[in-house]
Amino acid sequence: MKIPKSLLVDPEKNSVYGAFAVAVSIWAFSYSVIFGQVLILAYYAVWLPLVLVDYRRFLRHLSSAWLPLLFAAYVCFSVVWSQAPGVTARTAVQYFSHIACAYVAARTVSVRTLTIGALIGIFLVLIYSLKVGSYSEDVLDGTVNFVGAFASKNQIGFVGSLGIYFCVVFLAFYRRGRLSLILTVPIVLLSAYVLVVSHSATSMASIPAVLALVALLAMSKLLSRRYRRVIFLIGAGLLVVTAFVALNLGLMDFVLGFFGKDSTLTGRTYLWEQGWNTVQKSPILGVGYAAYWVQGFAEAERLWNEFYITTRTGFHFHNTYIEALVELGFVGATLVSLIMLRTLYGHVAAVIFRTWQADSVILVGVMVLLLIRSFVEVEILNPYIMGSFLLYFSFFKLARLPVTRTRRSQALAQAEATKREADWPRHPGRPAVADPS
Repeated sequence: MKIPKSLLVDPEKNSVYGAFAVAVSIWAFSYSVIFGQVLILAYYAVWLPLVLVDYRRFLRHLSSAWLPLLFAAYVCFSVVWSQAPGVTARTAVQYFSHIACAYVAARTVSVRTLTIGALIGIFLVLIYSLKVGSYSEDVLDGTVNFVGAFASKNQIGFVGSLGIYFCVVFLAFYRRGRLSLILTVPIVLLSAYVLVVSHSATSMASIPAVLALVALLAMSKLLSRRYRRVIFLIGAGLLVVTAFVALNLGLMDFVLGFFGKDSTLTGRTYLWEQGWNTVQKSPILGVGYAAYWVQGFAEAERLWNEFYITTRTGFHFHNTYIEALVELGFVGATLVSLIMLRTLYGHVAAVIFRTWQADSVILVGVMVLLLIRSFVEVEILNPYIMGSFLLYFSFFKLARLPVTRTRRSQALAQAEATKREADWPRHPGRPAVADPS
């Protein structure tokens, strides 16, 4: 039996396969450490063979992916000056292939299918973690936190926050009937429970802010583009002023205290200081991708010992930009910052300055969540991590594939959208009528 290509690579028709592929990916990101390479192979198997199905699809707009490709090439080239070239070479190839999988996903999976697949995958991941039911004691603050089948509370907290986020946006933008609500409620309740018992302050603090932003962007649909622009500029200005005042009035310490943290962020500021001291030794190029946290290296061993990391693996500076500075220098940190900012601005501009789209609203929320977490976690610099997959998926979604419309139908659709935006403020609550004059 021959399977039509559209069931595999057409975003409008491959919702079943796409949701399955996303769910497999999330399971692999979460538990590849436990189940080994078989999950990584499964992750590759659901995405990379799609290139052979319709290779032309992936060649279109390939030039728009130049920034992530440049960063990936730089990561691979860092093997030349790496202090651990073997580790850098292996991990760089993994990261490059990880970006390639995200590119294939963005070209073949719609945001709606991504949301459905993420909900399925997150539900299965959390169920398994509840089955394992492990708790871990934080030796720095003395708390006991639920970690499930993960290595840390922040990892499972991130999964829980994503579960809540995708549930909310699915119900807000993609719900079809009462059955969708019934199926989503258990996932959001389970995600909220895991988020609370994990005591992940980063996840608990970030998800309300992101949901509030998404709500504002959703309500902006009622406004014309002219008003959206004005409100966006005013809101951005107020946000900058509020953040400046909050930092100077000590409100940051109050917020940290509310979540049980002190001004050192449970030792993170000390880690940042140590990382910055390392940056001074090789500020331009860094020590090489993934070449700092290597067993046998004196500085890594010292920090593992100071923070009671007995496994001597899976540790980082708890700041994406310091981690990038240490490993890839100012060149690498600049590139990864540009990728973050380009992706965030691209989707914000799509909502504020062009025709309102739910897909861009959802991806704005994803990017803001990753941006907030980037200051206290490292989730976009490693392969086989949910954060980096979502980042590159969102970036590659900025390049819109051409739709099969005639020029006349495109012009009519654009004229209709412009007319609706122009009529709505003048005639609220009733259809527009022709001008009698």
